[in-house]
Amino acid sequence: MKGVILAGGTGSRLRPITHTGPKQLVPIANKPVLEYAVDDLVEAGIGEIGIILGNKGRAAIQEYFGDGSDWGVDITYIVQGEPLGLAHAVGCAKDFVGDDSFVVYLGDDLMREGITELVEDFNTEEYAAGIGLQEVDEPSRYGIVDVNDAGDVIQLVEKPDDPPNNLALIGIYVFTPAIFEQIEALDKSWRGEYEITEAIQGLLEDGKRIQSHVVHGWWKDTGKPEDVLHANRLVLDDITPRIDGTIEDEVSVTGRVELGHGSVIEEGAVVRGPVSIGENTRVTSDTYLGPYSSIGDDCVIDSAHIESSVVVGESEVSADRTIVDSLIGRKATITTNHEKKPDGERLVVGQNSLLEL
Repeated sequence: MKGVILAGGTGSRLRPITHTGPKQLVPIANKPVLEYAVDDLVEAGIGEIGIILGNKGRAAIQEYFGDGSDWGVDITYIVQGEPLGLAHAVGCAKDFVGDDSFVVYLGDDLMREGITELVEDFNTEEYAAGIGLQEVDEPSRYGIVDVNDAGDVIQLVEKPDDPPNNLALIGIYVFTPAIFEQIEALDKSWRGEYEITEAIQGLLEDGKRIQSHVVHGWWKDTGKPEDVLHANRLVLDDITPRIDGTIEDEVSVTGRVELGHGSVIEEGAVVRGPVSIGENTRVTSDTYLGPYSSIGDDCVIDSAHIESSVVVGESEVSADRTIVDSLIGRKATITTNHEKKPDGERLVVGQNSLLEL
């Protein structure tokens, strides 16, 4: 079985963070969101991965992952170009997939439990496709899948007024090559896109069986700033403490903390985990890093108060203000303007920004 990761989205909902970089490399607990997808595929025993790229951020993604050897896989890059829907993106993988079955993983999704069970349970002799589902609280807001007593998919319904159950599509699929014939027969939807749900429905109408697999544990889309912050919180809940940098004397550190190589927490700082700090970052005296914060590589956090926030990297935060629930882009500089004294700023700061608070 092969893996296909869809990474062609433009990240419009994450602007200004994505004005200068792809959304798939936005870090969650100091690891790019796309890397979680690669890790899940590797854990499921998949050795060949195709990454579908759009026009934006292509070079940065290829530079980061290279040929995949650092992850123990072979990575092939496939250019989609203009994004025309999930089915169009999957169709671009036809030559890469060949006669193999394959997993499709949305590159900006996170799953706590991974996809190993989904892959192991899929029976290519009996099913043309398998889809990941999760129980949701408000099914009328999602694409809902109706299943029979055996767990076979009967119908896919988009945001139903009267949902048959609470099992929602989460964007993880397993396909046999039979899906490509359905994709090639599609017309564009009212959104101007080729819809993967219509291709799956075509399999059903042709008498093919579709397997359902209910995913337990959390699943998170990271398409918006608040989603990134929530995902960061979820991942930090599970981190293992690791201190590779230096914690000076008279530092108050409690809870689970990751501290990367070359990073220093200076005397007088207070760090309350769970917190992830990247490499070559300096946390100075009088700084408070509160729970659920991630600070990237090559940052300086100087006498600041930060909680429940993500600082992407190469940034300096020296404002003597309380920064909470904030997503701060790469190479940002945040200082203090003493003529303004609002408390508890909530920020989304793009790359190369300068803020005076």
